[in-house]
Amino acid sequence: MNTRHLRRVAVAVSVAALLPLALTACSGDSDTSSDAGADKAASSAPAKATESAATMDEPFGPGCASVPKEGAGSFKGMAQDPVATAASNNPALSTLVAAVKQAGLVDTLNSAENITVFAPTNDAFAKIPKADLDKLLANKAELTKVLTAHVVGEKLTPKQLEKGSFDTLAKTKLTTAGSGEEYTVNDSSKVVCGNVPTANATVYIVDTVLMPAA
Repeated sequence: MNTRHLRRVAVAVSVAALLPLALTACSGDSDTSSDAGADKAASSAPAKATESAATMDEPFGPGCASVPKEGAGSFKGMAQDPVATAASNNPALSTLVAAVKQAGLVDTLNSAENITVFAPTNDAFAKIPKADLDKLLANKAELTKVLTAHVVGEKLTPKQLEKGSFDTLAKTKLTTAGSGEEYTVNDSSKVVCGNVPTANATVYIVDTVLMPAA
């Protein structure tokens, strides 16, 4: 065997020995890239889930547009105060606040823990004939019954409102139905701004006063 032939054999052996190493290296690079892609996908999925959950926890409804963007009457401001104080900072609830003061319920509502308040707007009270409203405001016992019929002794989530029946502080029943961002209370009153947080309560602002059955 001459020298030239020996050199060819040596080169062939070297190439054969190096080829598996090269393939292994390429395979390792591919796996790393694939792992990186999987890690990226996995990290993005929880972010989307978290974002979705955060959205569900926010106030909703057409009436929320009238809530001040800043200050004590804003959603952020209301979340810092107990419910009666928070409502007093919302211009759309001034009639309700006056009624709560008239009934002497400010301290009761502010000191309660984990309650839900269905808060009628000024327009809701305006649906009641003036003579009837004046009569109600003048009767503290009856006014207290009406106002506490809007309060449930637990914090209610929108999910619970989809088909619910709850005991109120007036010892009456309050029923809810709906889904998404549309809910009705006692088959007549609509939630116009829901899931509003305060320091001790969740508030659902409604467009009709909930009058307990006689």
